[in-house]
Amino acid sequence: MLGPNQYVPQCVTDRRPLIMWSLVVVGALFFVGLLVAAPLAQARGLQWFSFAVYEAVSHVCHQAPERSFYIAGYPLAVCARCTGLYGGFAAAVAFYPVMTSLKRTHTAERKWLFIAAAPLAIDFALGFSGIWENSHLSRLLTGGLLGAVSVFFVLPGLVQLSLYQRMFGPRSSKHSELKAAYSPATSKQVTAAPSDYGAPFRRI
Repeated sequence: MLGPNQYVPQCVTDRRPLIMWSLVVVGALFFVGLLVAAPLAQARGLQWFSFAVYEAVSHVCHQAPERSFYIAGYPLAVCARCTGLYGGFAAAVAFYPVMTSLKRTHTAERKWLFIAAAPLAIDFALGFSGIWENSHLSRLLTGGLLGAVSVFFVLPGLVQLSLYQRMFGPRSSKHSELKAAYSPATSKQVTAAPSDYGAPFRRI
């Protein structure tokens, strides 16, 4: 039995899911802020800043001006569909604790990701085939839906990653000592142990 000074509390709050969520929220909002700051910086003559943002984001978006929203006379750093993707992701991350537990480590069923991606695929396919002309609003909404739903697949994985050391890390020295103290005897120890079969009354 452990002494009073060796008591291990059973209700310890693990802050790692909260820290991971906070990092994702800050990162997502910061990225969305950069998308909006780029045209504002361009309008104020901060060419170096706007060029750096436009150039960095050009690797993940085509940045077609005719498919982008405008602020202060300049397009956002990404197109309308990508604006929905990143904006929906940031909004869903911000309200994630309201919708589910931060300690959640299991993702939603995969079918929900396909269901969320279906409107975006349909909107793109109809516009690409020329059946109908999709709009900035349709691109924004379909992208926002997929971005929001993807949070429930990304964040649980990141929370699981933050708990990886706790789940699979090395055990404490106290646990090893307790395990050694209660480990079963080896075959040599059993063989060397004295037998009391010569005095049966001693075994009663």
